[in-house]
Amino acid sequence: MFPLRRNRRLRTSENLRALVRETILTPNDFLVPLFVVEGKGIKDEIPSMPNYFRYSLDLLEKEVKELWAMGLKSVLLFVKVPENLKDNKGAEALNPNGLMQRAIKTIKNAVPEMIVMTDVALDPYSIYGHDGIIENGQIANDSTSNFLAEMALSHAQAGADFVAPSDMMDGRILDIRELLEEENFINTGIMSYSAKYASAHYGPFRDALDSAPVDLIDIPKDKKTYQMDFHNRTEAIKETRMDIEEGADIVMVKPGIAYLDIVREIKNMSEVPVAVYQVSGEYSMIKAAAEKGWLDHDAIMMEQTTAMKRAGADIIASYFAKDIVKLLK
Repeated sequence: MFPLRRNRRLRTSENLRALVRETILTPNDFLVPLFVVEGKGIKDEIPSMPNYFRYSLDLLEKEVKELWAMGLKSVLLFVKVPENLKDNKGAEALNPNGLMQRAIKTIKNAVPEMIVMTDVALDPYSIYGHDGIIENGQIANDSTSNFLAEMALSHAQAGADFVAPSDMMDGRILDIRELLEEENFINTGIMSYSAKYASAHYGPFRDALDSAPVDLIDIPKDKKTYQMDFHNRTEAIKETRMDIEEGADIVMVKPGIAYLDIVREIKNMSEVPVAVYQVSGEYSMIKAAAEKGWLDHDAIMMEQTTAMKRAGADIIASYFAKDIVKLLK
């Protein structure tokens, strides 16, 4: 006798499939990365990221108003720092009138309720393209961590709602949390890049900010001494648990689609929201394959981001956010 339960009954029409759907994307799931540059009237397409742009502050204001009107309520800021302002110690990062600080104020003036998160890392400010200060031929963990706390404070003073340290230095979450508390920024949140892997998926992003590591005699031209080895799983749990104990309010896994097992592991053990970053390489691969006619752009975009939420992500940082929201509507 055929089984009484026929699972296909629940798949017989789109309306029925929608009724019983387990994972549903909404605009509230998305964090929109934004690239900011000096100048005026600039909307500069990133060659390796088709249909994604760097904005000067005047057009950044227009962009965030459009995002808000679409129902996208959170942004993550990155700045492209002019070469003449870069050094080994990232002094420009603490400039109260620096590009990041002005970008925060621009958004808060344009859309006060927009949640503004900021990248806290040295690589945009470093002449070497690394996330840390170089001392005696090494990436100096503790002096970098102390400096990142000062950078985070500067962002909080400019009006950031969350700071997002992406450097993977040991102990930087505690340093940031303690300094924010000392300076009475008790409501400024920390979204920690807790499980950030040394991935080959980041290339287009480094083009966008001109922040790729350079060749040095003593230091490898990669970030493998501080970003995580992609062969490891348990290490991600350890890193995340430590960040939560040090005061992280949100934890992040980066990259996305190749690390969904890590997203689920972190979700299972975490008592704070879990973010995932669908990174530039993931974006550009879909764009390139769709341009060749090898993949259906919208279908694969929706499938991959839905998979991230299904894996356990509460927040998805994605360059596709606007495209997805347009489809959802």
